[in-house]
Amino acid sequence: MKRSSALRIDPSNTEQLKAWDGGQGEFWTRRAERFDAGVARYHGQFLAAAAIEPDSRVLDVGCGAGQATRDAARLAHQGSALGVDLSTPLLALAREQAEREGLANAAFDQLDAQSHPFTPGGFDRVVSRHGAMFFGDAPAAFANLARALRPGGGLTLLTWQPLAANEWMRAFRTAFANGVPPEVRPPSAGGLTDPDLTRDLLTTAGFADVRIEALSESMWFGADVEDALEFITEQFGWMMAEQDADTQARIVDGVRADMAEHLTEDGVRYGSAAWLIRARR
Repeated sequence: MKRSSALRIDPSNTEQLKAWDGGQGEFWTRRAERFDAGVARYHGQFLAAAAIEPDSRVLDVGCGAGQATRDAARLAHQGSALGVDLSTPLLALAREQAEREGLANAAFDQLDAQSHPFTPGGFDRVVSRHGAMFFGDAPAAFANLARALRPGGGLTLLTWQPLAANEWMRAFRTAFANGVPPEVRPPSAGGLTDPDLTRDLLTTAGFADVRIEALSESMWFGADVEDALEFITEQFGWMMAEQDADTQARIVDGVRADMAEHLTEDGVRYGSAAWLIRARR
């Protein structure tokens, strides 16, 4: 799979392109179903908040493998849904899935939503499920997205709350760092973890009526302990790469034991918390 020759990236997003169009994007492509299943308890709430109408023109930012784009296309069956992302492999999978599901009104494009010259007012809804937290220049990105929305159009984002509110992040990052708690960095506007900073960011970018709702759901990581352990070790195992073999084995055994304590009737689950953000143009 080759990157689009016409792709133009703002310099502030170069590292994101390197990651998502490289190894990180390949991993998310291989595990796309698992990632979708992990946040399944948020997905319906996110789509309902977007209030997509039958004739809506929807832009899905950071669409990944395209689950939200495809579901938006089903809701906007007389309209359209465009998913955009930096990842060649994820977009290829998204296109395959849309074609398999017969969604002729769903399209996918590789572009930088921070700087791409969208048609002004060309969309009725802009949505992003955990895909709008990575812009190198968040003020420029959200100003660009505001221009892409028609007056009165809606913005709906799902983003993570801070580390302290997300058990799964703390547990796995601490374990794979050999017991060292993850660094807690000051909140930034672009990370969308702080409601006040997010509200200021969106208002300055041209949005109004910003509403931020706290959601808390358990995330699913696997059908059983070994299933979840394989997935999480693949995702976080790089953090213990410099440890010796005995230490790595001890870390994995510790994660296994912790997962056994989080095993429920439908698999391994850890607590999580997100912000559901809505605004209008």
